[in-house]
Order: sequence, then structure tokens, then C-alpha cells
Amino acid sequence: MTIPHLTAADGTALPAIGLGTYQLNGSAGVDAIGQAIRAGYRLIDSAVNYENEGAVGRAVRAAGGVRDELIVTSKLPGRHHRFDEALTTIEESVFRTGLDRVDLYLIHWPNPNVDRYVQAWRALIEARERGLVRHIGLSNFLPEHIDRLVAETGVAPVVNQIEVHPYFPQQDAIDYHREHGILVQGWSPLGHGNDLRQHPTIVEIASAHGVSPAQTILAWHVARQVIPLPKAASPQRQVENLDVFGITLTDAEVEAITALGRPDGRLADQDPAVYEEF
Repeated sequence: MTIPHLTAADGTALPAIGLGTYQLNGSAGVDAIGQAIRAGYRLIDSAVNYENEGAVGRAVRAAGGVRDELIVTSKLPGRHHRFDEALTTIEESVFRTGLDRVDLYLIHWPNPNVDRYVQAWRALIEARERGLVRHIGLSNFLPEHIDRLVAETGVAPVVNQIEVHPYFPQQDAIDYHREHGILVQGWSPLGHGNDLRQHPTIVEIASAHGVSPAQTILAWHVARQVIPLPKAASPQRQVENLDVFGITLTDAEVEAITALGRPDGRLADQDPAVYEEF
């Protein structure tokens, strides 16, 4: 299955959908990630805090000849934002994967009250220069955080991974990123533990296209040029989630799904302005 790519301002191209791997750990995680790669996934999202970089690396190494097509991602935890600690943590990520590099490395959360994210960004820049990672970006950063990083380092991220789903569509954030040539990845793109897939609007649009509610939501992401990162362990769900690029929603359908947004739409009230994760 051929997956389209989206391109950042600096020319970095990323697959238009990826695999979330949170809670895909151990041998079962290796099997699930390996199956996803065989199904056609080429963007694999991990993090130090997921404690599964080893499983991701093992699955990627077993995949053989497709290694150069893969974008293996990890993320720096808040407890290691100091420059020297960040560099060591990135090295350890590479070692844990058993790969020669990590393709995309992100700062997981800005933790602005701690205020070391500029140090962390400088470490990611250094890691890229040393060849430990190919591309660098952010996760859960607000526009003001990104503006500060660019002002102080002159280096913009290729991507920012943020919470995006129909109950929290983040239109203003998406507009900001598009204006600055920064790609957007969406975590929890299908919602998590909520009733999103049973919402009458989603069900009606899904029925009109002869697809599942999950595919409808993922097609909404694709229409908005957001890279969704759905997690799926079963082969059937993995294939279903990939099979969305032939679904063309009308502008009115995209707008109807976006209109499901709520002021309190965050899944766990994790506002990057105040939320901290270490």
C-alpha cells in the first residue's frame, strides 16, 4: 500500500499516517509493530517514556530491506531537558533501538515552568549534527514556545505532535503550523475512551461512504493535512486504519466533523501551558 507524504518547509517529507506504539511493549509489541511494517506503515512513533524503544528497534531490524523507508521516532522526557542529559538520553535511545540512528527525535513536552526546553532543543540540534538523529521536532508545544525556540536558536522544527481529534480539532494551531511550514502529527487521533466513534455525525458520514467510523475520522485528519498516529495491535485494525486515502470527504463533511469540537475537548486536560510530564 502506497502512503502519500507531506513536506515541511525545509523539505523533510513524512508519511501521511503513522503507527502509535504506546503500550506496544515486549514480544507482543515486536510482533504488532512488525506486522504493521509488513502492512505498509512507514512512520513508527515511540518515546523514551513508552519504554518500548527496544521493541520498536527489534521489529525494524527484522523488517530487513525497508529500513531506509522507515521514520522511527522517539521523544525526550522532561526529566532530561538539561543539555548534557538530553544528549546522553538521545544516545541511549539509539543504543536501545539497536539502529544506527533515530530518524525523528522530538521533545515530548515543553514543561515551561521548568524552563529548560531551549537547552533541550539545542541538544537535539547537536544530536542531528552528530548524526545520531536525522530530523528533529517537537511534541505538545504551543506557538509561543516554538517562536521562542526559533528566535533563540534559528532552527525550526519539522513537526509538532499535538492532541488532535474531532472533540479537540485545534484549528488555530493547525493554521499556525501551516503558515510556518511545520507539519502536524495528531496523537490520540481517534479519541481514547470516549464516545467519538459512536457520535451520530461520524456514524452518518461513515455510512454515506461505506466505511467505518474510525476510517471516517482518519480521513478527516488526512483532509486537514494532519498526520494521524492511531495505535492498533491487531492486523485487521492496522490495515483498516491505513486504508483511508481513497476516502474523499466533502468540505461540508469535514466542517461538520470539525464542528464537534468542544472547549473542554482535551482527553485528559493536558494543557501544554501548565501540564508537565517528566
